[in-house]
Amino acid sequence: MSARIVQSNPAPFRRVEVDAITVDIVENALANARSEMDAVLFRTAMSPGIREQGDAFPIIATHDGKMLVGQFGSFIAGLLQGYDGTVEEGDVFLTNDPYLCNGAVSHLPDWLVLMPIFKDGRLINYSAMFGHMSDVGGKVPGSLPTDARTIWEEGIRIPPVKLYRRGELNADMLDVILHNVRMPRWNRSDLNAIVAGCRSAGRRCVELAERFGDDVFHSAQQSMLERTYRAMKEVIQRVVPETRQVFEDYICDDGAGFGPYTVRCALWREGDKAIFDFEGTDPQASSSVNFYLNEEMFKIFFGALTISLFDPAILLNDGFYDLVEVRIPKGSILKPNFPAALSCRTHLLGRIFDVMGGLLGQGAPQAMNAAGFSDSPHFMYSGYDAAGEWFQLFQIGFGGIPGRPAGDGPDGHSLWPGFTNVPNEYIEAYFPLRIETYETICDSGGAGLHRGGNGLRVAYRLLADGDISIHDDRWLTHPWGVNGGEPGQRSRKELVRGDGSRQILASKCDNVKVKAGDLLLFDTWGAGGWGDPLQREPAKVLADVRKSLVSVDGARRYGVVVAGDAVDEVATRTLRATMAQSREPIGLFNRGGTLDELKQRCLEETGLPAPATPVWT
Repeated sequence: MSARIVQSNPAPFRRVEVDAITVDIVENALANARSEMDAVLFRTAMSPGIREQGDAFPIIATHDGKMLVGQFGSFIAGLLQGYDGTVEEGDVFLTNDPYLCNGAVSHLPDWLVLMPIFKDGRLINYSAMFGHMSDVGGKVPGSLPTDARTIWEEGIRIPPVKLYRRGELNADMLDVILHNVRMPRWNRSDLNAIVAGCRSAGRRCVELAERFGDDVFHSAQQSMLERTYRAMKEVIQRVVPETRQVFEDYICDDGAGFGPYTVRCALWREGDKAIFDFEGTDPQASSSVNFYLNEEMFKIFFGALTISLFDPAILLNDGFYDLVEVRIPKGSILKPNFPAALSCRTHLLGRIFDVMGGLLGQGAPQAMNAAGFSDSPHFMYSGYDAAGEWFQLFQIGFGGIPGRPAGDGPDGHSLWPGFTNVPNEYIEAYFPLRIETYETICDSGGAGLHRGGNGLRVAYRLLADGDISIHDDRWLTHPWGVNGGEPGQRSRKELVRGDGSRQILASKCDNVKVKAGDLLLFDTWGAGGWGDPLQREPAKVLADVRKSLVSVDGARRYGVVVAGDAVDEVATRTLRATMAQSREPIGLFNRGGTLDELKQRCLEETGLPAPATPVWT
């Protein structure tokens, strides 16, 4: 079963010689077209998650489905292999079911639009984009139930279907879909915005083909892919050793009282090819924390991380895919069997980046980052306002970016570089809540030669009765430090009731009833530090103290004594000498303790009971 491409002009493209300047022009024009897709989307969508935070990901691909520009890599070939129908000019496809698109999207709130781009009766490119809808139905507002046991509980499932057939909207089908969501106006607007973004890319591709000619445009695209292949081949040869390396990291719990869950991966090189093998990763969970990981998506994650660390001049596209092999065991938490629940997969999705960093860093310790804000914690608040109107907020939290070879990690940033925070003024204008605190958490970043970024505290004063949901992690385990750097501080969520009583909330919870006047303290985690903190310049520590990023007591983690508004140099030298003599030998990773130690200290340090060890039958 696979899609059938219908073309009135089936003539194949010819490969012709293209000079490097033309390739550069086409490359930058496509990158601009991709940026235009974002601009169209953000100016016309309605939900704050897409309009304000940018939770959407566009790509432009070749006529055979290889990503040329974008973020998440091309899933087009896999999607069309599972679609039994035709692809014609004017068609626009829609799906959100991970199991029916080979993990092109990984949970139901991500609605994926795919548009073939035709010129003169011939398929020349594809554009595609997916965006996170604030609601897609299911058992809880926001459609991310922590206690779901199957995907049926998580919202409406949309198989790959034609939203537009030869240019005509399938209005009846869309009405049925929107009848199953809580915010149909938002969903319709966001979906229309995604389609508009894809169409803008279609126009730009046709313009480029008209400007340079079809064969030159096609050949320039192939040159872009080949250039990335050659560059990544060199990088892989330098940074991926032939010796097998193994690393593991964890998500703390599954929202049902069990955890941690282990993600284990081995990495080695065979010739020119990097092999990633996830054998030893825990079996799938019974709750919704499973992540249906597409092998092609993992390749683009690897490419994005590797390029950013070792050669940012390389264009991120699909050209290097043949240089990477990914092995993920079926039935694992990264490749669950249908109909396993998937809605809260964000924790594993983010943790993959820490696992890759830990693997690559063993071969090149001086080039690795610490662990950082490898997740997208969610806050959801819904109910009826004073006017009796339904409201529903979905917001992504930010935290500390890891210490790195180049310097300190930024404070209060997103896992995804393109995400932005929802302005507090926007939230207060459109939702019944008030932001009373929005600040970095002093000392939450791990100490190091290069400090880990601090997490954020956001204090939400809830002004209407309703329900909240929280999806978070790193409350038990720490973001690890590297090369002598210390781990970052954990996350924490606390609800202060109007009567003054306080309740520490689990990291993953739904249907928490709140009253007008309650206060939610939403603390995200800091990032790990990089390098020996005793080597950090005292002047930098003092500057952090003056900015309230590090406290006077926290400065002592660096062996720095601050007196008044200055460094006590004599006391600092004495303290550093004492600390250097008494501490344990510096290791490559500092996790803040073993899992057993962290679980033993869990209740005392977090106020929450330790999760039970998962059991699989």
